[in-house]
Amino acid sequence: MRSGSVAEITAVRIVEGRIVELTFADGSIRVVDLAPFLWGPVFEAIAVDDELFAQVAVDSELGTIGWPNGADLDPDVLHGDYEPAQTSEQLPK
Repeated sequence: MRSGSVAEITAVRIVEGRIVELTFADGSIRVVDLAPFLWGPVFEAIAVDDELFAQVAVDSELGTIGWPNGADLDPDVLHGDYEPAQTSEQLPK
């Protein structure tokens, strides 16, 4: 588990599209649409490639989910405890 983390993800399951069900170490389960978080260079391919997105897995070292290309997401944001610094909807058009 990450030092100082409020939330630790222990399981992930794809529901449909870019929506996942996340199980946390505190026993809570969240259904999260990851689409707004999948922007920027490291997430470009994950956002559009279903096969790559399907490779999402729990990274037990970091206590979050990640992909083989090294991309990961903040588990505290996914748990709903914090707002992300910025999402794709907040980018200038």
